[in-house]
Amino acid sequence: MNSRSFMKLFFFLPFLLPIFTGEAQHLSKTTGDDNTKYTSVGNIAITVSNFGVLGTGFKTWPTQPSFQYPRGSGIEHMFIGGLWVGASTINGLQVTTGAVDVSSIKTGQMAGFEFTTGINSKVVEKSSLPDNQFYSPDAVSHQDFIADFTDTNTINPNNKEPINDHNPIGINVHLETYAFNYAFADNFVIFNYWIKNVSPQTIDSVYVALYADLVIRNTNVTPPYGAAFFNKGGLGYIDTLNLAYAYDYNGDAGLADSYAAIEFLGASPYKNSTSYQSWTFGNSSDPLLFFPATDPAKYAKMATGLLPSQIKNALVKPLNNMTMITTGPFSHIASGDSVNVVFALMAAKMKTWGGPDPDDITIYPHNRDNLIQTCAWARRTYNGEDRNGNGIQDTNEIWTGQQIHGQLQPKRYFLPSPPNSPKVKIVLSNKLAEIYWDRSAEDSKDPISNLKDFEGYRIYGTNAGIDLTASQDFLANLVLLGDFDRPDDQIAYNTGFSNIRLANPVQFLPDTTHYYYRFKVQQLLNGWQYGFAVTAYDSGDAATGLISLESSKLQTLNRVIIGTQPVHQGSEPVGVYPNPYYTRAYWDGSQERDRKLYFFNLPAHAEIRIYTLAGDVVDVMQHDAATYNASDIRWFQKYSDGSQQLAGGEHAWDLITRKDQAVASGLYLFTVKDLDNGNIQRGKFLIIK
Repeated sequence: MNSRSFMKLFFFLPFLLPIFTGEAQHLSKTTGDDNTKYTSVGNIAITVSNFGVLGTGFKTWPTQPSFQYPRGSGIEHMFIGGLWVGASTINGLQVTTGAVDVSSIKTGQMAGFEFTTGINSKVVEKSSLPDNQFYSPDAVSHQDFIADFTDTNTINPNNKEPINDHNPIGINVHLETYAFNYAFADNFVIFNYWIKNVSPQTIDSVYVALYADLVIRNTNVTPPYGAAFFNKGGLGYIDTLNLAYAYDYNGDAGLADSYAAIEFLGASPYKNSTSYQSWTFGNSSDPLLFFPATDPAKYAKMATGLLPSQIKNALVKPLNNMTMITTGPFSHIASGDSVNVVFALMAAKMKTWGGPDPDDITIYPHNRDNLIQTCAWARRTYNGEDRNGNGIQDTNEIWTGQQIHGQLQPKRYFLPSPPNSPKVKIVLSNKLAEIYWDRSAEDSKDPISNLKDFEGYRIYGTNAGIDLTASQDFLANLVLLGDFDRPDDQIAYNTGFSNIRLANPVQFLPDTTHYYYRFKVQQLLNGWQYGFAVTAYDSGDAATGLISLESSKLQTLNRVIIGTQPVHQGSEPVGVYPNPYYTRAYWDGSQERDRKLYFFNLPAHAEIRIYTLAGDVVDVMQHDAATYNASDIRWFQKYSDGSQQLAGGEHAWDLITRKDQAVASGLYLFTVKDLDNGNIQRGKFLIIK
């Protein structure tokens, strides 16, 4: 059994944990080790640990993402990744690795996961968003993660296990990650590493790399088990952008139609170049694509990148290869000194998907456009006041950052800002969604111009049935329903707001927000899931050439199930739909437990009982309009994300009995008892399989 296969079995068989340790202990939470945090403000979800590892190795699949995009879609982009640092020391060439693809197993240990953290350590979260529970005035982004780890231990202080084959360089690492919810910046995460020499000697010729086992697959259709999951990829490298990327070559054929990439953004002392390396999983014989098992071999991989011809000719697709992008060398780091190296992990949708190779730009010349645009925004975010990224304060630049080694630094991670996202409330009723929002966006100030530049609102919605697609990308499938903007300028349509502004603001207690606007979406299908979002956009800035910016759709995206509101005092008869119910309908999933039908016109508090014609109880359900969102039904677990909102007068049933059996074809009876007044209604429905 190869090591990768071993790791897969290891991750999915908990009974092995007492036998094997090392990385298993890292990937299983212990005191101090923290790998429970993942980015969640934008449209990308990456697990970040405080011991140098990125991703989860799919150990926690499907409950915790490894590197998921779009967030909530189940499309994963990385098995595992981590920081590598290589240096020339008094003990020779040494490399400390945060994660590796192949682990040598000796005396019950899995080597290669060599950073550790303190016993009482944890990943700290901060946010620059004032209404966020982690709000902090010193936060850099909408979601910061902060972690500290070291390579100085040869025994993990959290589980007392030795770290096999580890030769410490003598470094501490401070990591900060930055994620944003802006529509133009919500699909990358920045990784800001400070690497400090805590040994008594100077370390020389230092290389810093980000390694990742990038694998793009749709886990809704291809669960992450076995070697076949990993061998369908394609890789690429754009040296002018310092960008290494991966994509699904032929595994999920259009159901994982995105790129995953690592971009080197910069370093202090200034660096602006990288080398690219890749090797085949488990390879020990190929002179070019072998796994580097020793420190000198790892250092050689970091110091010597693949040539363009080697990248073109050796990386034959499909493949099961690793990705590493390296910067350096830093000539030396004296005892007590540090270097700063910054990468970004990002994902972006292809423009189209097709064979034989979706990355072939001679056939699909625009497939990388979204990726390159994302790369540009990540670099712009990093550059900040150093607008052209040359590491020099040019005459047209004003730098306001800190002094480092006597040199003034630019303020970084500095983005233009769209207006704040409005607060949205959706009220559902029969075939209707009423979308309300407040006017807080209108007071937003751009952080660069310091002007209130609000221009207008856009309302978006999805068509019925988008949730049944394998990608389930609600954001990509939002269509514009309405656009309303200021009437007093030359921007957009000058429609004004009279068609959406309420005569008087409304409240929905106990929510004390005042909602000033309403947009109605009519003729919707009851029982179907829709997504709705409201954004605010600004006027842009002609003086600086900045285009109009729009707030995040994701921030206000609401998943709703259209249906009837709660019925009072039995004023409307309770019913069931579809009735008769036919299996294998388009709106249900492919499996027995993916089915559902709805009871409608329910009281706010009700008990639903289902019977056979013989009077046997099939199932009993309790309905509470204020709290029910159908998350107990597998259809919603599979095709929604737990945030879905129902109208309150409907309850879904999955056609599974209370004894956990699928029901048979036939006629069924039901009763609905109003728990507030005791009234009981009766009815029947037919199931045809």
